Amino acid sequence: MKTGRFITLEGGEGSGKSTQGRLLAEALRADGHEVLLTREPGGTPGAEAIRGLLVTGDPDRWTPWSDALLMTAARVDHVARVIRPALERGATVICDRFIDSTRAYQGAGRGLEDAALIDLHNEAIGLWPDVTLVLLLDEAEGLARAAARGGAEARFEAIGGDFHTRVQEFFVALPKAEPARCKSINAGGSIDDVAGRIRDALC
Repeated sequence: MKTGRFITLEGGEGSGKSTQGRLLAEALRADGHEVLLTREPGGTPGAEAIRGLLVTGDPDRWTPWSDALLMTAARVDHVARVIRPALERGATVICDRFIDSTRAYQGAGRGLEDAALIDLHNEAIGLWPDVTLVLLLDEAEGLARAAARGGAEARFEAIGGDFHTRVQEFFVALPKAEPARCKSINAGGSIDDVAGRIRDALC
């Protein structure tokens, strides 16, 4: 039975999820909490291997459903081996991306039905976050940040057309559609400013 708290960070490319997840974990540990900081796709050796298939290579390397099923396979392993055990021992789990990224990228971005992705998640995993922090940043600024970061994990960043606009629109709409779980965070300004907004949202 889950007894810990499950917090996820969501948002488009370059919105600062990794940085803010790390800062939030540090703050909670300083307050005496046991914290597990993890990421998706990834978090276990098997899921990290799947991550390599997903985030590198040509943008058209996989079909939308191939993407979604690979993401789900990685998530099943991650939840079973890492996230659930941590929650069951009472830890706070902070995860950089989770199911809402699949809904945004493979759903809104690549055209899969949201209801089908939710059904797949519920059947294969069934675990939902207690709180989802949706970091919202201007789409062009986020992509510029991501490009400046560089690295090989740029497959989704390289998808053209209106893909990133559709992803952004999903994330903007999510806190309005699911306000009990999802909180909108203005990701503009300094790192400290954003961290303060996150702390305020979790109070």
